[in-house]
Amino acid sequence: MYVAGIDIGGTNTEIGLVSKEGNIVFSETIPTTGHNTPEDFVREVSKVIERGCNQHQVTLRAIGIGAPSANYFSGSIEFAPNMPWQGMIPLVKLFSSALNKPAFITNDANAAAIGEQVFGAAKGIKDFILVTLGTGLGSGIVVNDQLVYGHDGFAGELGHVIIEENGRQCGCGRKGCLETYVSATGVVWSARDLIRSGKQIAGITSIEHITARDVATAAAQGNLNALMIIDETARKLGFALANAVAITSPSHIFLYGGVAKSGDTLLIPTRKYFAHYLLRNFAGKVKIELSMLPDNAAVLGAAALAWKEIS
Repeated sequence: MYVAGIDIGGTNTEIGLVSKEGNIVFSETIPTTGHNTPEDFVREVSKVIERGCNQHQVTLRAIGIGAPSANYFSGSIEFAPNMPWQGMIPLVKLFSSALNKPAFITNDANAAAIGEQVFGAAKGIKDFILVTLGTGLGSGIVVNDQLVYGHDGFAGELGHVIIEENGRQCGCGRKGCLETYVSATGVVWSARDLIRSGKQIAGITSIEHITARDVATAAAQGNLNALMIIDETARKLGFALANAVAITSPSHIFLYGGVAKSGDTLLIPTRKYFAHYLLRNFAGKVKIELSMLPDNAAVLGAAALAWKEIS
């Protein structure tokens, strides 16, 4: 028995058939864009799933979906700014109808948290936070073995906690959100600001083509300006995580995503600032670790959502 894990991004959608043990027997990526309607998109994804089931002679049990601005309660993507279609997109209803199987949806960061819980380093851990550090900053919060959704399905948005009053303009419409400082986009923003001030970062010659990886590489090589950017990024992240701990009291915090791949370059200063800002009641009780999920964590997370719902 297998479930389909579907990771829907603004550009591409990754589809996998995943066993209860987390083995991916089939995977394929298709463009998210280029479909006139959500129904056209669902039809193409469903054809991919059916083809995978036929090729590997497996039975489909359910469908799990991870997507930006997805609401677990409504079963819809709701007004996602980076999706090809606007408004309310009832994907659970569309996939259930197309494949005649139960379908479940949550946002991509929540899916990654469930994946960490079912297949990764959070196995057996009942209280933890997973932070995804990619183009944006997402988070999934688990309390007493249950993902926190809140009354409307949108709880746990650590990326949109304001870290600087009247700070950088965020895509959510507010200013100073954590995401605008502690994400790949935020690191690039900081690097460009620094270069415009007249300073240089070794190995970076074009302000238009800077990547967060460039900054992390320069920092790992000891470049002082790059280290300054990483240190400030870590300070803001440690500050926000210390505040989050005061609310949910997790035993672990896991960092996942492209920015987290800088490893100790980010992890060590984040732990330092986290310990500095942490309420003393929690001192020594919370571990910050890197995720153990592979690059296809979003597919595994979406599949884990489906397995958890039908088990």
